[in-house]
Parts: sequence; structure tokens; C-alpha cells
Amino acid sequence: MNANHIMSPTRRTFLQRAWNGFATLPLASLFGGGGAQTRHHAPRARSVIFLYMDGGPSGQDLLDYKPRLVADHGKPFPLPMEPTQFNDNGNTLGPCAKFAQRGASGQWISDLLPHLAGQADRLCVVRSMVADFSEHTNANYFLHTGHGLQGRPGIGAWIAYGLGCEASNLPAYVVLNGGLIPPGGVDCFHSGFLPAHSQGSVFQLRGDAVANIAPCERDPQQQRRKLRFGRALDEAARRRDGADAAIDAAVANAELAFRMQAAVPELTALDGESAALRAMYGCDDEYEQTRTFARQCLLARRLVERGVRFVQLTCADTRNDRWDQHGDLPKGLADNCRMVDRPIAALLADLDARGLLDDTIVLWGGEFGRTPFMQGDSGRDHNPFGFSMWVAGGGFKAGHSHGATDEYGYKAVLDPVTVHDLHATILWQLGIDHERFTYRFGGRDLRLTDVYGKVQKALLA
Repeated sequence: MNANHIMSPTRRTFLQRAWNGFATLPLASLFGGGGAQTRHHAPRARSVIFLYMDGGPSGQDLLDYKPRLVADHGKPFPLPMEPTQFNDNGNTLGPCAKFAQRGASGQWISDLLPHLAGQADRLCVVRSMVADFSEHTNANYFLHTGHGLQGRPGIGAWIAYGLGCEASNLPAYVVLNGGLIPPGGVDCFHSGFLPAHSQGSVFQLRGDAVANIAPCERDPQQQRRKLRFGRALDEAARRRDGADAAIDAAVANAELAFRMQAAVPELTALDGESAALRAMYGCDDEYEQTRTFARQCLLARRLVERGVRFVQLTCADTRNDRWDQHGDLPKGLADNCRMVDRPIAALLADLDARGLLDDTIVLWGGEFGRTPFMQGDSGRDHNPFGFSMWVAGGGFKAGHSHGATDEYGYKAVLDPVTVHDLHATILWQLGIDHERFTYRFGGRDLRLTDVYGKVQKALLA
């Protein structure tokens, strides 16, 4: 190979070498317009909104009422203790707020969530979740990707790959960055071995929603001429060298970016929503973190309305180390609940009023739960052995409680649901059989649920 060849690679070679760079772009859903449309049966849902509670919220204080915890508060914990993250374990710790049965369904919900309590009859509360990891990073990879190590595609990427996007000018998978990217980083939203177009596209709430989306030229005709010229070069490369995935991805990336230049500003401008609706969400709340999460919830509705398949919300920074209350539990929980309670309740009501809740799955939860005994004198440690999540809409049973933990809320003892089960059930509602939804990589047919997972029909209406 001569020096000129080294210094002047062909367009095809350059794009092949640059492919890993394309995989990290925020404009990751490159193809849009429907994607592979993998469906094995008639779907009950067409999109998912994942309300991700970073750090592991405490079910014993929010959704899993245990009278025994109240009665035994401050007493030595009577059950054997599993190893914890810090092994600074103390006595039994009762809930830091009162509970009441809410709605016609009688769901037990804490006073810390007064607005969500008004939506009790829309919730399917799973009180018997179990996970495989008790450390944040591994647990986050597991919750998002079904695997405890870095490098696997997340559930959003699988859904984007299988179903594509109903809109041609938006990605299929969007992550709204409220300020806290989870431990494990953006690899929680990565496409892994799936095509790069399925990767989560991170939208910011301040400044430009998507990095580098603004046109480089002031004259739109100049930009169109550049796009046409690039397309002509790509077509010439195809004629010379044949089909090439990197070239196709580069073309699709540029074209989607061009379409997004008009779609994203319109999407993120909330002025078209009524003042009453913005107030219902909490967009003008005095607490800054509520305003941030309210904006995310309203954007999530607008995204699924436009055909985006998977939207993940992340938490704002309440300066309490996420939902990870190893100490000062009452303050941390109160601030976190104040952040999300009003916006989430408004989201559910708004989706329902627009007829969107029937085919939108709304999922709430974190990577694990918390211990029923104290860490130090005012916190709870990590607990993957029994915790709570809830699902609403998308054909899940409304006003339903599933499974149970023991009388202290420590371990799941009735109808446990694994993360793989949860993934399998969400895919099922989207019309996808998780056992048949595979991707060939490294000589294996890989799937989101690996060799595990069972659709939890008891959760479905």
C-alpha cells in the first residue's frame, strides 16, 4: 500500500472505519418510518413510557404497606439478613409516612404520593419484583438490558429495532435527560450488537434538545444542495462497491437529522399546550425539580402521540443522591416524591383523556428496592429480593395488586416477577413473542430475555 493510498482512503473505507463513531451519535434511530415491524400476534400497545426512578425507591414507604413494620419499628430485626451494600445494618425501620387504601380498588399508597393516589384505579402494582444484583451499575444494566454487564442492547433498543418509529422525523427510542444519567451511563440506552439505528437518542431539557441538530448554513437551499451532493456521492459508491451498511446508515443519519431540524423545535415548544394543562403537570410549580420532571412527562406524551416507540424519563437532581437514601430517608423521599408525584399523575390522566393510555404502557420503578431495617440511624440499604414497581395502560390490569413480600417487605414470597418476566410481558403487549424475537450475533441467536423470562398473564387484562 503506497503513502497516497494511506492518506486518501476511499469514501467506503472511511465510513467503515468511522462506523463506531456513528454508533455513538445522539441521532441514533437512523431509519425511522416503521423499522422491521416484528410482530408475532396482535398488539395491545404500541409504545412505552418508562418512568425510571434512579437509585432504588423504597416500597415499604411508598407502595407496600406492612403493619408489622409499623408495630416493630425500632426493634431488632427478627429475620436473617442477606449481605448488604454497606453492612451497616440496624433495627427494624417502619415507614416514614402513613398509608391508606385508595380508589375503588383499595390500593395501598403512601401519603407521600397524594396525586398518584388519585390514579390508584389505573395502576397495576407489582409488589413481588426480584432482581439479580444489589449494586447500582450492574443492577441498572440488568434492569435496562436483561444482563448485568455492559454491552447488551436495552429494552428500548430492542423495541426500536423490532418496531421502528411511526414518525419519519423522530427517533424510535428517546431518552429525556432530566439531569441524572443512571450509574452505568448511556450504555444503559445503547444498541449493543443491534444496528445503531436502535440506540436511544438523548434529548436535553435545556438549550438545544439534540446536540448538533442545528443547520450549519443559514441558507436552507445551501443545506439541501449539500445533502443532494452527499447523496450523489453515496449512490456512486454503491454503484462502484455494492451495498454497504455504513453508507446506508450515514445517508439515513443525515436525512433524519435534516427532518428533525423542523420536528424537534416544534416538539419541545410547549407553548401550544394550554396554561391549565401545563399547571396540571406542574410546569409552573415552585419546586424546580417538579418543573423539570413535569416538562419531561409532557414531552413524553407528545412523543408517543407522534409515534415514538420507547420514551425513558430520568430524574432531576434533588440533591439527595437520587432515590438512594442510605441516610436521611424522610427528607430524601419527600423531595423525590414531590418531584414526580404531580407530573406522573397528570401524565396518566392526560394520556387517558386523549385515548392514548389504552395503547401506551407506562412503567414506574428503579433497579431494586430497600431494606426493611435501618442502615445507620436514618436510611435503608439496597434490596433486590423483593420490591415494588407499577405499570399502567397498554392492556395491563387496572386497579390490580400482584404478588407479595413477607410481613416486613423484605423478600418476595408470593408470585415473584423477575426482570426477565417484566421484559417478556412488555414485549408481549407490543405484539412480540420474546422467545422468537432474536438477533444473530457471535454465532448465537440472542434475545433480550436470554434463556429466561415468562409472560405474566396474571398482570394482563
